[in-house]
Amino acid sequence: MTMENDGSVNENSVEDIVSRYRPELDKLVPYLNWLKDNASNEVAQSYSNSELKSMPFPIYDSTLLSFVKAAQNTALIDRNYVYVYSRHRISSAKDELTIIHDAQITDIDDLAGILSKYILTGMTKGTVWAEGVRNGVLYNVVKKMDELVKFWAVKTC
Repeated sequence: MTMENDGSVNENSVEDIVSRYRPELDKLVPYLNWLKDNASNEVAQSYSNSELKSMPFPIYDSTLLSFVKAAQNTALIDRNYVYVYSRHRISSAKDELTIIHDAQITDIDDLAGILSKYILTGMTKGTVWAEGVRNGVLYNVVKKMDELVKFWAVKTC
């Protein structure tokens, strides 16, 4: 899936950003209440079996897995998210939340980068998705993106 401009508006204008991001965010917004409600809950448990002498692995809440799958199926995920982190010198969840809080519509690619970090890193590190729910970053980044797009969609109509 691509998030390219269709040529009907100026590239990277507010109208362009709103038209590219609105359909993608509509796939994630249904999970906002769940992300908010589970911010302090443990949404993954570690399973191990001493009889099988296996390595412990995480078992995730089914709604979390649905959210991750929905995010993976959007054009919001960018494998170059590391540039967002280096450009803003982000090194902690507190830094991420500060960037999210201060973001404007023109910073929406940075917000997508933060979302991408959690979704992509979680595919190889078992605790990252649950950590993103627990520290509130996943909720706040989707909420902020949705607020910005809704606000500017009304302004540009």
